[in-house]
Amino acid sequence: MTAMSQAQLLPRKTKILFWLGLLAFVALLLAGPWREATAPERHFSSAWLLSTLVFVTLLTRRIGFALAITSLIFGGLLIASVVKFAYLTTPLLAPDLVYFVNRDLIEVLLRYPALLALFVGGFILIPALLILAWRIDRPIFLQRFSRRTRSLIRACGSILGLLLILICASPDGPFADIYGKGMWQTMNDKSYLTDFFISFNQTKIQIPISPVGVDRSIVWNDPPKPAETHPADAVSAIPHYPDIVTILEESTFDPRMLQVCGMPLCKFKMFVPDARTRASGSLVVHTWGGGTWTSEFAALTGLSHTSFGNAGLYAPYNLAPRVTYTLPRALKAAGYKTIAVYPMSGDFINARNAYRYYGFDEFIEGSTYGLAWESSDTDLMQVFDQIYTREKKEAGKQPLFVFMLTLRQHGPHMTPLKFLKPPYNAPLFPMLDKWLNLNLGNYLSRLESSDSALAQQEKFLLDSDRQTVLLHFGDHQPSFDGAINAIKKLNAPKGASDPMFVTYYMLKSNFAPKQKYNYPVLDLSFLAGLVLDVAGVPKDEFFEANTRLRERCKGFYLDCADKRMLDSYTDFIFHTLQALHD
Repeated sequence: MTAMSQAQLLPRKTKILFWLGLLAFVALLLAGPWREATAPERHFSSAWLLSTLVFVTLLTRRIGFALAITSLIFGGLLIASVVKFAYLTTPLLAPDLVYFVNRDLIEVLLRYPALLALFVGGFILIPALLILAWRIDRPIFLQRFSRRTRSLIRACGSILGLLLILICASPDGPFADIYGKGMWQTMNDKSYLTDFFISFNQTKIQIPISPVGVDRSIVWNDPPKPAETHPADAVSAIPHYPDIVTILEESTFDPRMLQVCGMPLCKFKMFVPDARTRASGSLVVHTWGGGTWTSEFAALTGLSHTSFGNAGLYAPYNLAPRVTYTLPRALKAAGYKTIAVYPMSGDFINARNAYRYYGFDEFIEGSTYGLAWESSDTDLMQVFDQIYTREKKEAGKQPLFVFMLTLRQHGPHMTPLKFLKPPYNAPLFPMLDKWLNLNLGNYLSRLESSDSALAQQEKFLLDSDRQTVLLHFGDHQPSFDGAINAIKKLNAPKGASDPMFVTYYMLKSNFAPKQKYNYPVLDLSFLAGLVLDVAGVPKDEFFEANTRLRERCKGFYLDCADKRMLDSYTDFIFHTLQALHD
């Protein structure tokens, strides 16, 4: 019996499966590989699809099933990546499956109904459709050959298909140039399938390499001083350093950066310096639209996650256990008790473990105080007041360092305007469309709440008779599901490379520091050292070098105009101080 006659005898539903599978596969090629950014990426992602199709076809002898499984799995990855990019501003990457698939994923999905529907639908439908396709299809491929010949062709073909897959997966193979693509390009070029597959190679931390000819004559630390002797009672004395309170303001930036936001309604006290301000200005951050944990990492370690390649995006998992120097450790060495107040479960993004690695004495989960995604900044500040009052009573004269995160400004910013209080209950910007008015109205409404809560917090802390340093800063700009880029921004501060990566910082104290600090633009990696300076706390060898780079580069880090200086600093912290250990 010929192959043609065998095909004619197939059940109608098997034929339908084949044609539907073929249609889905062609649609996938058109929507996925053939729409990627460059020709090599189109070839790369197409090779993945075709290699998989060949391998499954020869392994199972079911052409319809092979078309179905290839289309469903790759199509599912494509759809998931497109939707994730639309809502969370980053494509689906392989490490997401390693680090982010846990019970807290559901909490995030509940915030985005479309993502939840996609996740649940895919989880149920894809296995069900594959089982159905397997039952409908028939193993007729190569049927006209003898069993021995068929087995030989299947074995050789399966090995060839598997070899092609391994070639595609090799960063040293013919697609090596694609695997060398940088993280920022990976995050933004919308080559979704290519980005997913090359990201399997992005879990390896890359320690910065010292360039040839690096200048090691530049001094980053003073020679160690001879050990001093103290009376026994002086050694055991409690140090007289101020309390330090740091507040990470979620998705917060000064809206006056937007050209449409020049009205008085866009001016908030939290961004305006006053007599208690010791330093303030624009803050250069290392992430946009999300990735708060990377800003936590930078603020607490003085390092940028971008220095470690694409794997740096997963800092709480792979960098936190290896950092040698941190702000909490420097403060503990000076006699501080260090406390983290986290507004969510400590399981989220490995926070509990990461903060232990950062050196905190105590990690307090907001969930134990009833805090959740919808909790306002005022709710959080009330919890902080309880914790701070209790800790002061227990610590006595021991100085405290409290690091706290807010949450309410987190996206989405989609509460219908009619539910907001005036004047945010109606469109405020006639030059913007309905979607942007919705998001910006929500942002300003929440910002007003943050502004009020910070004013109360400042009064609570700085009006007390206990010396205190108060720092608050924005971790990244919101994305408005990517739409914020449609609003024209004012130029980036002079020297900063991109206005998308600019927020704000405000550093105050209720006492006069030893000197004044003027950094209109400051990199997030320098905040910890600046806090130590204002508080008058001794710095370790890392933060001493960090301070010298801050001064020599006038507040800029990776954007430092003096590349010779930056290269020398990088060499010193990573290869002399071993800022990241094994």
